[in-house]
Amino acid sequence: MKNIIFLLIFTLGITACDDYLDINQDPNSPTEENITSDMVLPGVEMNLASSYGNFLRIVGGYYAQHYAHNFGTSNYLDYSEFKMSATRSSGTYTQLTARVLNNIKTILKLSEENEEWGTYLAATTLRVFTYQVLVDCYGEVPYTEALDITNLSPNYDEGIDVYKAILAELDNALSLVSPTDAVATNFLFGTTTAKEWISFAKALKLKLLMRMSSTSDVSSELAALIAEDDFPTSDVSYDDCWTDETGKASPFYQEEYANYFGSTQINVIGNIALMQTMIDSNDGRLSQFFEKSDKGEYKGGVSGTNFGTSTQYKSDYFCRPVFTYDMPVYLISVSEIEFFLAEYHARFGTEANAKMHYENAIKASFESAGVSGMAENIYSDTYPYDQANYKELIGIQKWIALGGTNNFEAWCEMRRLNYPAFGTVTGDAIYDEGSDVFQQDLYVPGSLYTPIKMNTSLGDNEILQRFPYAESSSSRNSNTPEYKGDDSPVFWAE
Repeated sequence: MKNIIFLLIFTLGITACDDYLDINQDPNSPTEENITSDMVLPGVEMNLASSYGNFLRIVGGYYAQHYAHNFGTSNYLDYSEFKMSATRSSGTYTQLTARVLNNIKTILKLSEENEEWGTYLAATTLRVFTYQVLVDCYGEVPYTEALDITNLSPNYDEGIDVYKAILAELDNALSLVSPTDAVATNFLFGTTTAKEWISFAKALKLKLLMRMSSTSDVSSELAALIAEDDFPTSDVSYDDCWTDETGKASPFYQEEYANYFGSTQINVIGNIALMQTMIDSNDGRLSQFFEKSDKGEYKGGVSGTNFGTSTQYKSDYFCRPVFTYDMPVYLISVSEIEFFLAEYHARFGTEANAKMHYENAIKASFESAGVSGMAENIYSDTYPYDQANYKELIGIQKWIALGGTNNFEAWCEMRRLNYPAFGTVTGDAIYDEGSDVFQQDLYVPGSLYTPIKMNTSLGDNEILQRFPYAESSSSRNSNTPEYKGDDSPVFWAE
């Protein structure tokens, strides 16, 4: 992948290691004595945005069948086949641990010593967010013994134990902070008070608890949190911090769209699954999620092929995702929050409240897409709320909504909710590579399909459930557990 050089690059290598910062360094450089959270936090955020908004967006898009692979290219064809290797995710794992979590240790140490509880909450929230992502990818990760430079073989913790521990971290940070407490310089909300960070932390807690609720009884914790009614009222994203320059553009744009390095990669196209579902529903978000093809049509590709032998279905036939240099990197959206609330009320509350939040979630997604006022045909006509089928409806609508904002979380929620479900039609029926025949009308809207070429570790009608342990984590760690397999769910999807 292209290297992304971020703002405040000098902060990226700062760690909590005592022997890294010493008195022999240039007095104008950051040292253990003069380092501040303002210096470190922006670099932490940009590393998080880089991984979450690029690699994880791409793989999530392919696994969720939001994306397919363009004619003749091969960069991400393995993702299109529902594959992942230990080497493919290794760089992202290193970025999230060495450059995000390790530097957060510095911020937590400084903010605790100085009783800067707003900054402490911000750092804790980003730490919890990062560990959530790691568990959702790998299932088990080093946590208790992690980030210790003297321990090169940390034990891996079970995912449920990591979730419980980071929830406790979040609760502790929330107990210490007041809404008016100051927060160090940051890109997410700017130099401001902790009010926005408190709401974000509570939204993150909602997501963690809802994922845990699949296997644990956390209904009382959920009830108490929801009763507080203190969630973000606007999308939480890295926005207004990107410019159309090398190393400063939105990460996925720089990876897939920009020509800063002399050429433009054209790998990612829309998938027939998401696109045809939206076309079938006359969904007003379609034009905000995907560009029309060079032929002026909305056409999606099929998972498990790059149409390499086709004489008819080349690059000009397919649509690409809409993406610009300043597109936000979403951490959590109002739509996601509303979908979680809809699910909570469907399971533990009233049908009326579930219906209200379900409709609010769809409205919020349309608003994020810039087409507010066009949502009613979705929640009133095509996919009206039905308590008996709440999981299917929420699953499909969340999958669609996340197709334009957060593809990684779509892959997570598909594994948890088991919706959209697989239909009876397979990818090789939709597109026959041998005869170069594309029968798009065979696809059933709102369903998944088995890719044409498929990860042999999985069977038909199965999606990848987890990543193999990253090579950068496992290759020299004698305590790395045996990999459970591509079809082994993480704890909240069991």
